[in-house]
Amino acid sequence: MNPYLIAGIVIGYFALLILISHLTSRKATNDTFFTGNRKSPWFIVAYGMIGASLSGVTFMSVPGYVQTTQFTYFGVVIGYLFGYIAIAFILLPLYYKWNLTSIYTYLADRFGSKSQKTGASFFIMSRLIGSALRMYLVVFILHEFVFKSIGIPFWALALCFIVLILIYTFKGGIKTVIWTDTLQTTFMLLSTIITVICLLKEMNISLFDMLQEAGEQGLTKLYEEDWHASNFFWKQVLSGMFITIAMTGLDQDMMQKNLTCKSLRSAQKNMLSFSVSLLVVNFLFLALGVALLFYANQTGFVLPEKSDSIFPAVAFHLNEITCLVFVIGLVAAGYSSADGTLTSLTTTFCFDILDFGKDEKHTDEQKTRIRKIVHISFAIVYFGIIIIFKPFHTDSLIGTLFNIAGYTYGPLLGLFCFGLFAKNRQVNDKAVPFIAILSPIISYLLNIYSEQLFFGYKFGFEIMILNGLITCLGLFIFNKKISQ
Repeated sequence: MNPYLIAGIVIGYFALLILISHLTSRKATNDTFFTGNRKSPWFIVAYGMIGASLSGVTFMSVPGYVQTTQFTYFGVVIGYLFGYIAIAFILLPLYYKWNLTSIYTYLADRFGSKSQKTGASFFIMSRLIGSALRMYLVVFILHEFVFKSIGIPFWALALCFIVLILIYTFKGGIKTVIWTDTLQTTFMLLSTIITVICLLKEMNISLFDMLQEAGEQGLTKLYEEDWHASNFFWKQVLSGMFITIAMTGLDQDMMQKNLTCKSLRSAQKNMLSFSVSLLVVNFLFLALGVALLFYANQTGFVLPEKSDSIFPAVAFHLNEITCLVFVIGLVAAGYSSADGTLTSLTTTFCFDILDFGKDEKHTDEQKTRIRKIVHISFAIVYFGIIIIFKPFHTDSLIGTLFNIAGYTYGPLLGLFCFGLFAKNRQVNDKAVPFIAILSPIISYLLNIYSEQLFFGYKFGFEIMILNGLITCLGLFIFNKKISQ
């Protein structure tokens, strides 16, 4: 497909985002940027969160994942459902009770300022890396399949994407993100559905017949019985549950959107409806993965070595329709993750590191100027991570992201769990940063030597649970009972 036409599509899509930004950011204040004035309709938040939670990694990595792990990833998705239920009835009531803007403010009230800054720092590190890698994948695919042929360097394309996101989130913040997410979810889902339909039509087979035949070939294998395996079914379910609790419930990006709802009840309805829809959407991506493999087998199309490149390779090869919808879906998936991330990073840094909530020295105008400087600074760091990572991209990115999250979200999981379930214990606040740093190191070493230490057992995504438990153990060692 003509790369100039694709560039025009990207520009047109960006113009649409700018229009939404203009409509949602009129008379915007700092409160608008950070909380959306707490007036977001719950169903809009729920629908938009589908795109925000999936991102470009799910859009490309999950279909490619089928080639090596079949449908065993769906065990993680089933675990998501239990995680969202826990968020709806344990974490959201806590956040609404304290009327939080940044969820890490809870750690300051529960343990102390060092705990708050430790939790916020781990989130900032995790989100910066995770979201930058998600955007990297979008830029990498568009560069390899489109813009490389017309001489546009990778760094220039990455810079362009970051600047565009910065422009439309700069004023409206989370209020703008809530509404742009709905647009991006729509385009991402439509592109996936249209691609599946085109593939089925090309192969002259129905979805039901394809899945039935795939089952006979073992491609839809859901249950891995070997408990040693990293994708053992119950390990996947348990991992999915805690991945959701940590990467959604303890994540400022995802929770900031929920906290823009009018009330706790609205936020809970948002969370539960979103969790059910996510089951359907992830199954759709796995079905797309099967369709891609069937198409390659039927036509003799040689699949690329990188599983992340399977979907784009087939989409660009098939016809102009699939190429067009793939590009639109890919751009939508990339933006849906990055825009909310920049906003939440700015919020966390302002409230948890700079103490905006307690700051009475600066006027609103001064806070606005500081907020804009922080927003631009994170965009620069974001760009740097994308450029640095390019030489290291060798494996499926979804596995890489979950592995990183296992080490960076584990301490957050431990901190919040201890705070919620050990209500009569108080931690030595000064010891928390050291515990939070030591826990991932111990987890990493146990992961490396797990097969020797645990009779052949190999850790998968559940390394996050182990990390959280080690954090809890460290907190328990440095704690005292609160006198009644």
